[in-house]
Amino acid sequence: MQFELEQHHRDIPNDELILEMRRIAILLNRPSVTIDQFNEHGKFHSTTLSRRFGSWFKALEAAGLEKTRNLHITNEQLFENLTTVWLKLGRQPKYQDLTKDNSLFSAGTYEKRFGTWRKALEAFVAWANEGINPERVSPNPSSNQQRRTSRNINWRLRALVLLRDGARCQLCGAEARNGATLQVDHVIPWSKGGETVFENLQVLCHVCNIGKSNVQLEP
Repeated sequence: MQFELEQHHRDIPNDELILEMRRIAILLNRPSVTIDQFNEHGKFHSTTLSRRFGSWFKALEAAGLEKTRNLHITNEQLFENLTTVWLKLGRQPKYQDLTKDNSLFSAGTYEKRFGTWRKALEAFVAWANEGINPERVSPNPSSNQQRRTSRNINWRLRALVLLRDGARCQLCGAEARNGATLQVDHVIPWSKGGETVFENLQVLCHVCNIGKSNVQLEP
């Protein structure tokens, strides 16, 4: 057995480091590169660039790439992304599901923020449950009653409905794993006075949503 030292990167020219950042951006077809992405695909470690240029943001600037938000993302942004992944997969995401094809952030980002992947999921459920408004609002107000909610379905409500309905179309039972595109929709259509409240929302597949009479697609 031969012992060999790992390659030393202290004397790598700045131009070569910049070219490596741009190469990964092209490889991923993205206007920027996160620290996690660079460490996964790069020939060097991100700390080499951060030390050389002063920070990861300054390294991105030197390479002419957009600044990423991964260093300053909020918990809510992480949870919004997790809701999107959950809807896309139609089930609770696993650690290995958070690939660049499914997620804006890697599983490692959640692990670093919350300690473990499991703790990240627990924090997500707690965050979603905070969105339940204790004040009861009628799903279908009378004509002389002023609307209490906006048409837009916020991320917490989407997450709550998704968890309650098991990420499955409530009309035909279709799931994302079978190719269905899932959406969160009003039971009583907004156009007919339906409110945007937990009791008046449901998970539908794209086909059933289109098939509903007198309905406008939810975003």
